[in-house]
Amino acid sequence: MLEKLKITGGKQLFGEIAVCGAKNAAVAIIPAALLVNGVCRIENIPDIKDVRLIIDMLVRLGASVTYVDDTTIEVNSSKLKTHIAPMELASRMRASYYLLGALLGRMNRAEVSLPGGCNFGTRPIDLHEKGFRAMGATVEIKDGIVYTEAQQLTGTTIYLDTVSVGATINIMLAAVLAKGRTVIENAAKEPHIVDVANFLNAMGANVRGAGTDVIRINGVPEMKGGTYSIIPDQIEAGTFMLLAAAAGGEVLVRNIIPTHMNCLTSKLEEMGVNVTEYDDSIRIESDGNLKGTSVRTMPYPGFPTDLQPQMVALLSTVGGKSTVDENVWDNRFQYISELLNMGADITINGRRANISGTTLHGAEVTATDLRAGAALIIAGAAAEGVTEIASPHYIDRGYSDIERRLRSIGVKIERIFEAD
Repeated sequence: MLEKLKITGGKQLFGEIAVCGAKNAAVAIIPAALLVNGVCRIENIPDIKDVRLIIDMLVRLGASVTYVDDTTIEVNSSKLKTHIAPMELASRMRASYYLLGALLGRMNRAEVSLPGGCNFGTRPIDLHEKGFRAMGATVEIKDGIVYTEAQQLTGTTIYLDTVSVGATINIMLAAVLAKGRTVIENAAKEPHIVDVANFLNAMGANVRGAGTDVIRINGVPEMKGGTYSIIPDQIEAGTFMLLAAAAGGEVLVRNIIPTHMNCLTSKLEEMGVNVTEYDDSIRIESDGNLKGTSVRTMPYPGFPTDLQPQMVALLSTVGGKSTVDENVWDNRFQYISELLNMGADITINGRRANISGTTLHGAEVTATDLRAGAALIIAGAAAEGVTEIASPHYIDRGYSDIERRLRSIGVKIERIFEAD
């Protein structure tokens, strides 16, 4: 059976929608639980495929994972049985590489396949390797498997040649139980890096400076556990904000940290969207009379690459011309052909998309990755007629129960099944 999401567009949206826990934080924090010699309770996890996959990997490594409810788990990693991650699971997602830092820090060795996940650019782990080696580990990549081992990880100063979220987190994980002090210079500053550091500290680590470009980790002999609640998902929040702007109407996005959305909020206001911030929610009001703008993706606090496809979908529907420059990934415009099928006027020149706003029309399209799938939902909701999105499993990787939640604000969306 072929699965599709069917959207009937052209309807304004009204109501409230709540944001789930941050995917990018959860897929790092759950592997970080391997460093804890005791029970840790993790709350506000999103109920999505990537999270269930990383939990399965922890269980295969010997951790005990108990679901308290749909968004809360308890992890006990006191009796790990292996340092070898299950290849058939690890190769299916990018965040599996966090098992390298966690297992190296806990067991002094790790074997994990090279990362998989959405295919929109090369995924080098050279900065991860540089960090591990600087701390005294050996690293070898053979037949798609990363082997790393150390007799004793020792703190040192590590300068990241380029800002890397993955390398920053992985080095933090390896360093919390290492001997001495580790300093990460030119560290990434994304909200989920701060969240990982806060989790580690709640479990007994000593991490300072997360959210700045210098992070200092003083190694501790043991982390004994505790309770931690994951932050709201910045990217899901942005997706809902862009959806409301594109379809028009008035939507309150709840369970949000407004300061995490500053770069998006400023762009939406520049385009003519009325944005009202509250303590933990943002109201989006759009009459459809919006204008184009220019966007450049950058590391936080710049515009996030994970909102670039959704922003392109919105800009395809508004008046005037816009440009979007992708400065993080080298091949993140491969979804553009799907928007062209819906009547979008977009040309690609290297890493720049030149967009002329127009009226979109429903079509049969295919999600090429997680955020591209979200972009097609936005385009479908704003378009005239019916849009059918194939390969919705990409969307399920990062958005929980998406049809029910979007229907609550008026999106006419359903999941359909067709014989293949």
